Amino acid sequence: MNTIVYPGTFDPVTRGHVDVVERGARLCDRLVVGVAGIAYKSPMWSLNERVDMVRSATGHIPNVVVEGFDDLVVHFMKRVGANIMLRGLRPVSDFDYEVQFAWANRHLDPNVDIIYLMSSQDHFFVSSTLIKQMYEGGGDIRDLVPASVADRIVLGLSRARGGTHD
Repeated sequence: MNTIVYPGTFDPVTRGHVDVVERGARLCDRLVVGVAGIAYKSPMWSLNERVDMVRSATGHIPNVVVEGFDDLVVHFMKRVGANIMLRGLRPVSDFDYEVQFAWANRHLDPNVDIIYLMSSQDHFFVSSTLIKQMYEGGGDIRDLVPASVADRIVLGLSRARGGTHD
């Protein structure tokens, strides 16, 4: 069984992320979406909330598994039996970061290969940060996130403003 890992913070998961998962799932027997518990990024939602959001957004894809992790992605990949990482790539804006990310991971584990899928034209401008900024500014974000996630975003951001969420 070939396994690919698609790691990310997914804070929140977007339609662009789901597009990459759907297309990536066609390339392997099992696609593991690894939701990173990266503390230095100060995610708005807890790791468990983000795992639940990704599961609800990708539940229609039979060969997708969603798991959280709190260590290096190369260690997570070893645990799930993968040596291929999937990354989504938006035009120009992601390239510099992704080159650094790829070299760092190859340094940590030379057996890791990374494949990139370009974001679909419909989603290339969407990022989790943009969605949070749009919503906080009063913008409608429902077309940018999966329907199963939209209500959680509204609830999560209002709770974050009040300072009470897990």
